[in-house]
Amino acid sequence: MLKDLILGTAGHIDHGKTSLIGALTGTNTDRLPEEQKRGITIELGYAHLDLPPFRLGIVDVPGHEKFVRQMLAGATGMDLALLVVAGDDSIKQQTKEHLDILRMLDLPAGVIALTKCDLSDPEWLDLVEDEIRQMVAGTFLENAPIIRTSSKTGMGVEELKNALRSAAETVAQTDRANRQDAPYRMAIDRTFTIDGYGTVVTGSVSSGRVSVGDQIQIQPGDRSVRVRGIQNHDSASETVSRGQRAAINLAGVHHLEIDRGHELCATGHLLPSTLMTVKLHLLDRLSKPLKDRTRVRFHVGTAELFGNLRLLGVSELEPGQECYAQVFLNDAAVAVWNQPFVVRLQSPVVTIGGGRVLMPNAKRIKKATDLDLEMISDLTSLDPLTRASASVYLSDDLGWTPVDLARSAGVVGFEEIFAQLKDRGDLIEIPVSMNRSVKVHRSRFEHLAGRIIKALERLHRLQPLRFTHPRSALNVEFKYLDTPELLDLVVEELKREKKIIANVNSVGIVGYGPKLSKGQKALLGELIEIVRKAGLKVPTVTELEASAKKNKESVRELLEMASENGDLLKIAPEYYIHGEVVEETKRKLVEEIEAANGLTMSEIRQILDTSRKYAIPLCEYFDKTGFTKRDGDKRLLGTDEKN
Repeated sequence: MLKDLILGTAGHIDHGKTSLIGALTGTNTDRLPEEQKRGITIELGYAHLDLPPFRLGIVDVPGHEKFVRQMLAGATGMDLALLVVAGDDSIKQQTKEHLDILRMLDLPAGVIALTKCDLSDPEWLDLVEDEIRQMVAGTFLENAPIIRTSSKTGMGVEELKNALRSAAETVAQTDRANRQDAPYRMAIDRTFTIDGYGTVVTGSVSSGRVSVGDQIQIQPGDRSVRVRGIQNHDSASETVSRGQRAAINLAGVHHLEIDRGHELCATGHLLPSTLMTVKLHLLDRLSKPLKDRTRVRFHVGTAELFGNLRLLGVSELEPGQECYAQVFLNDAAVAVWNQPFVVRLQSPVVTIGGGRVLMPNAKRIKKATDLDLEMISDLTSLDPLTRASASVYLSDDLGWTPVDLARSAGVVGFEEIFAQLKDRGDLIEIPVSMNRSVKVHRSRFEHLAGRIIKALERLHRLQPLRFTHPRSALNVEFKYLDTPELLDLVVEELKREKKIIANVNSVGIVGYGPKLSKGQKALLGELIEIVRKAGLKVPTVTELEASAKKNKESVRELLEMASENGDLLKIAPEYYIHGEVVEETKRKLVEEIEAANGLTMSEIRQILDTSRKYAIPLCEYFDKTGFTKRDGDKRLLGTDEKN
């Protein structure tokens, strides 16, 4: 069986790419009438070439500067490249730009074809070859053979085939050629309809395989479709796999609902995203640095999208340099870890660089910390476990699942990797119910736990007379979290570790509390005793402040402290009642409510021998705490009090 690879052409307009493919395969890849009339390639063309033990699916791309978008769409699935330079014309602008694009796609091998050699003398061709060698120095084509050819006479065609076979052997030894077991994926570069068959899409299969009858997805869009039929190199087939060109007849979608930029994939493999974390390389031939927040055209797969680049750790990027960045896209795209991309300026439309997607479904990094940058760097590691750990750290803390590792870290056997992450302590599993737990990266947990402790320490310094502080103050402090639930989970874990005390309304650090002066300690005891003796007819906080002879400014905090310690109960903002009085009142009301099968406010006021001023907030407190419940005008005992 032949091993399938994708060969893509590149080069300036009218340098003979299409004619050379015709000489190699016998196929004219210019299928459009306008292309044949004008003699230029406008859209992607396709052919195939058998070079045992390889079969090359060929994508012929346009060479005109107006059609670089089409060229990029065709380049997305290339395994090796055929760079074409006309012997009578030498290097031109699009030769250089196409080479830049191929460099960004990080191809492992390629061949250079010098065309129209029948029109030039050997000495001139020697000069052209020297120019080409200077141009490709330092690129993947630095040592590639330059084959002199003529599509008209057949010169060099067999030699070119041998060179392509040798390049294919180089590619076959790399990981990119061995993705048969990965989930199925194919970027769509063309869509149309055929009478009697319906929607047909074409593309290069970049991973996995698909068979007739399979249920797959279109992304972005999360559209489920069924494979009705498959053609591979103009022949019907039951299946296609990585490295093959395919035309796939789909059921369940109209061809106008699909466009170049969409992808077919195994169900659940790809997730649309408008934010990706990337490693960005800026071309060295640029004249000025790239500034943060530059508006760009982002090419990934067969898609072209507009977006903004946010540089991480630097304010600008010098030509020839690399940095980590996040790209914020106007529309959703799909990608996987380590997928190449190309960026061009929005205006003027020129190629400025490219790189690799590191986090295809990223979280926004507002200000990158050293730990953030370290984890992003770990995504470039050759070790799958290191990448997986970094991916978990940079993922949505609550939405992450082990299956995501195939897409976000390029790992296979994700269940085994997940188990290893737990064994070495990279993952903390926090139970949130009997049947559910949340998995959080240890570094993110520890970082957030440390920030919570520091925030509470600051609150304790600002309000030294409090044992705890309102939970709402902590919520405001950490409102920046993309997953607010994580705050509650970490607080509960810190509570289990006995580092903090926390309930629904308050939170504080264990061992922290007020350092009272002698006068404050005396006043605290006096306030508790005043409230105890007052029974239900307690003075308001304002009245207690007015009656204090010293430390008036501490009265409210001391009352709050007494409430937190359980000596007093805060019934309303202005009312505190002693705990013993509240318990005695509850015992009295239990008997009366049970005997009367419910009491009105007026009846409760009479039983307690107090006024509405005190009875109303007290009854509302009992309702709120569940001691009583309203039933029309009456109050019944709460469920817990009946048992």
